Amino acid sequence: MTRFIILRLVGLVGSLFVLSIFTFFIMHEVPGGPWRIGQRPFTDQQIAALEARYGLDKPLWQQYFTWLSGIVKLDFGQSFQHPDESVIQLISRTWPVTIHLGGMALAIAFGVGIPLGIIAAFKQNTWIDYIATLLSIFGFVTPHFVWGIFFILIFSLYLGWLPTGGWDEPKQWIMPVVAYSLAPLAVIARYTRVSVIESIRSDYVRTARAKGLNERVIMVRHVLRNALIPMLTVFGPIVPDLITGSIFIEAIFRVPGLGKFWVTSTFERDYPMIIGLTVLFALLIGLTYLITDILYVYADPRIEYS
Repeated sequence: MTRFIILRLVGLVGSLFVLSIFTFFIMHEVPGGPWRIGQRPFTDQQIAALEARYGLDKPLWQQYFTWLSGIVKLDFGQSFQHPDESVIQLISRTWPVTIHLGGMALAIAFGVGIPLGIIAAFKQNTWIDYIATLLSIFGFVTPHFVWGIFFILIFSLYLGWLPTGGWDEPKQWIMPVVAYSLAPLAVIARYTRVSVIESIRSDYVRTARAKGLNERVIMVRHVLRNALIPMLTVFGPIVPDLITGSIFIEAIFRVPGLGKFWVTSTFERDYPMIIGLTVLFALLIGLTYLITDILYVYADPRIEYS
């Protein structure tokens, strides 16, 4: 297992290196530049001075190796949107808020989605299953921002129970967290239902029942444990997706998190933020899949990595 983990980490570093090359050169191929888009009142002389300051007047290969040498010192450069902050400082300031938001959304998504899927599977083709399926589909197809606007209209403007936005007190967390958790909750519930149903219909479950084992023991030891493997495959990518933020939720509820920089950095041609966030997201995806593969071994002892 140790050798497997080391090789996977080495492969992850190589993947990040290749990704950084593609990201770096592609983002520079996009028309426009940090000071040439929009209605920015910069003269050609000012633009030339800014490009010289940030090293954008040098050949691309030289810019890339300059950036790569900074990575060794954990220096991703200065953000063009916020010149007084480095990329690391900006991420350090905003990401904890996004992790807080995503972490609570994850807790709701897993805490409600898994039991909902299990109940729907055990009560297959009953009114409980139909209602759970309908709620899951409705939660999945409705975008985050629609839920956010709906919650503001009902609970803030109409009922006056909750503030429209902010992130300073717990009651300001309720609507963005719930709105952010509904889509992953629906995905988790649907895949949990399918996995549990497939496990219930398997031969080993029929054999366990033929031996006279208690139904509760069958469900816990055989059904749920064997249903974990396909569930882990689906659940893994949900984690980095939630903890890296949503521009819609953070914008609607005025959450001072990292999510808004995913899109604004592209529009603003903020090259250090673009590549920094891309590498961060890819790193989270790679680590999540590694952890998922490790959990496979604990979910099913028959799996062995060599």
